[in-house]
Amino acid sequence: MKTLTTTQQLADFCEMAAKHPYVTIDTEFLRERTYYSKLCLIQMAVKGDDKDCAVLVDPLVNGLSLEPLYELFRNEDVVKVFHAARQDLEIFFIEGGVFPKPLFDTQVAAMVCDFGEQVGYETLVRKIAKEPLDKSSRFTDWSRRPLTDAQKTYAIGDVTHLRVIYEFLKDKIEKTNRTKWVEEELKVLLSPETYIIQPENAWKRVKTRSNSGRFMAIVKELAAFRETYAQGRNVPRNRVYKDEAMLELASTKPKTMQDLGRSRLLQREARKGEIAEGILAAVAKGFETDPADFPKPDKSREKLQVNPALADLLRVLLKSKAEEAGVALKLIATSAELDRIAAGQRDGKSLSGWRNEVFGKDALRLCDGEIALTAQGTAVKVVDL
Repeated sequence: MKTLTTTQQLADFCEMAAKHPYVTIDTEFLRERTYYSKLCLIQMAVKGDDKDCAVLVDPLVNGLSLEPLYELFRNEDVVKVFHAARQDLEIFFIEGGVFPKPLFDTQVAAMVCDFGEQVGYETLVRKIAKEPLDKSSRFTDWSRRPLTDAQKTYAIGDVTHLRVIYEFLKDKIEKTNRTKWVEEELKVLLSPETYIIQPENAWKRVKTRSNSGRFMAIVKELAAFRETYAQGRNVPRNRVYKDEAMLELASTKPKTMQDLGRSRLLQREARKGEIAEGILAAVAKGFETDPADFPKPDKSREKLQVNPALADLLRVLLKSKAEEAGVALKLIATSAELDRIAAGQRDGKSLSGWRNEVFGKDALRLCDGEIALTAQGTAVKVVDL
């Protein structure tokens, strides 16, 4: 298989790919030691049996520009096909500021086509392409060069089998008139907000047991400092300090370097230098926060007056509707959303778009006493009242 190592080679392949209706794409990357993913390899394939129809691209080669690929991403005459695209799209958005359009994600499509929740690529290869898949190189260090033949074979398989999977799922979706369903799901993947974490909102990702205003104000400042530091140095946030250490700091409220030294959970590197200074500044800022500006955790679910019997009926209805439509259950509605509906809320995802047609309308009719559920053999049926 061919490995592209120059911008001109990439441009030539992308120019050829632009003449095809679709191109399959995958990436290999590392993220264990960095905040942002380090792109190590790109795999691409177009339809055809010629050996030049599937290539590897080495982004680690000095002087290679990915602009020809980004130009292909902007070409809306060519469908860009990925499997479980979120991390791939994040890489290209962060590095190139571009999203591939139009996009087709075979994992999303498979969920719409009754292949279960978050179905893996290996499963689709086995069930659709009817091919075995060697995953022995799954945990390889993709930043090391040269790549072995086994690694290259493993990598290229992620886009060659994808051609068969894409054509199968595309055909099934068109026959069942579910194209708009898939497009609706892909909107989140193509939104910049999906990939941008604002430091001031980082505290919302931290699980705490205390809702004390002062405590949460310190957590907010500590989380914001950690996120800013991690982004700026391109290191994992846990390398700065872990959530457990952050919560300990919010409780003990250290004021001096000596106070930091007494921490049980803070890593040694965080007890000195820039990180230590940032911690003390964040704790001081949180401690001085005006009570009117305390962060307010989302307690909406805690306040729900859920009717447990109705919530159980909604779960039965959801399972029935998901089986009837051949769609992954959790793609339609989560357990938390069913509780919100049972508590009287009417603003969830399952009550709009294609989900409303499949489940939402009858869910509301069930809540309003307009329908009942009955068993017919192993199936659950809706009965109008």
